[in-house]
Amino acid sequence: MTTDKITQNMEVIAADGVHVGTVDGVANGRIRLAKRDSGEGQHKGHTHFIDLGLVADVEGQRVRLSANAAVAVTFEEEPSGKPV
Repeated sequence: MTTDKITQNMEVIAADGVHVGTVDGVANGRIRLAKRDSGEGQHKGHTHFIDLGLVADVEGQRVRLSANAAVAVTFEEEPSGKPV
């Protein structure tokens, strides 16, 4: 996957079309998701990451992941690389 196709503010969707997040940037083999999409509770308001290995395709202004939403969110990582 070439990261030059993935740009800020692109929507990240799961294989089933469910919104997973919004691209804030790409660094070190991971997509940094915008804080506004970071979830609820202790995860609200901080950055999560998704490994580029989960990207199936870039379709226009959307990054499509290879996993359904219920599975894709289990692969989200903290800045440290630890699972969410």
